[in-house]
Amino acid sequence: MTAPKKILLLPGDGIGPEVTAVLRKVMDWFQQTGRTTFDITEGLIGGASYDAHGTPLTADTIAAAGKADAVILACVGGPKWEKVPFAVRPEAGLLGIRKEMGLFANLRPALVFDVLANASTLKPEIVAGLDIMIVRELLGGVYFGEPRGIETLPNGERRGFNTQSYTTSEIIRVARVAFELARKRGKKVHSVEKANVMESGILWKEEVTKLHAAEYKDIELLHMYADNCAMQLARNPKQFDVIVTDNLFGDVLSDLASMMTGSLGMLPSASLGAKEVSGRQAALYEPIHGSAPDIAGKGVANPLALILSYAMMLRYSFNMAAAADLLEKAVQNVLRAGVRTADIVEKGQTPVSTAVMGDAVVKELSRLAP
Repeated sequence: MTAPKKILLLPGDGIGPEVTAVLRKVMDWFQQTGRTTFDITEGLIGGASYDAHGTPLTADTIAAAGKADAVILACVGGPKWEKVPFAVRPEAGLLGIRKEMGLFANLRPALVFDVLANASTLKPEIVAGLDIMIVRELLGGVYFGEPRGIETLPNGERRGFNTQSYTTSEIIRVARVAFELARKRGKKVHSVEKANVMESGILWKEEVTKLHAAEYKDIELLHMYADNCAMQLARNPKQFDVIVTDNLFGDVLSDLASMMTGSLGMLPSASLGAKEVSGRQAALYEPIHGSAPDIAGKGVANPLALILSYAMMLRYSFNMAAAADLLEKAVQNVLRAGVRTADIVEKGQTPVSTAVMGDAVVKELSRLAP
């Protein structure tokens, strides 16, 4: 018999433990109905790890992530750790695990469920049917470039500096992910940079263009400056299918796109590494919302982004499309029935708790596939 696939859960900080507890109910349903046979363990990361071990990412967590077939991480950070040294802040744990696992491509879908079109701050006719995939390069650019730091100049002024840097191979591997995704979607890729003012943007545009000409002529490729892309996302978001961009611009643009869906609490993401010869691929799945310390412990957080991250895991890491479809349909049906947490509640509806939302999804799963 094949050994069970290993899943590492990292609840993290803030609302992380609350939404992870709900996810466990969903995962348990899949386990108990025989649809999955995962070996599931939990670990510490971020502020929770710092409190326990003095570091946001321990060697044990790194080792466990390396052995796992997929990692699910809720969120890290919060004001509690604002005054700890920069190198050991919770966010360093997130950046560290991405680097240790070699996760270079971040997939962030911006999908508007029909029943939530009115929850967006944009007009329903602008966002209804929206389905964008943003592919963000995750291990290069200004977040990792050297040199970086803060120094005191001879005149007494302080200077903070970071380096935006990309190599040909870093650009090509993430662009290839975007083109491959586009082949399964609308066959259109927007490559986004700032080639008008940044040398790294010039290189990005040149290398994506070369790769397109050599391997992906069947895909429509368009180039767009990052600032214009932000404007176009607010003006006419449905012109986009797949957007591929660097670490910094991807961070900003994906958050902008997420709010078109009505709430950060609705959107999952996947971070993927290179495929090994065996076919195994390092993968980490996480909602794009933060730790939301202002509502932590109140039982009002939306768990759907983490639940949908689990659906992405089923689809991308284990090719369990039927199970992923089932879970996504259950979420849609629950929303259609008017079950809403506070972040997506509409006029005349009463918001439900984190736990009630999770229970509703599990109940709907049982109704759809008892």
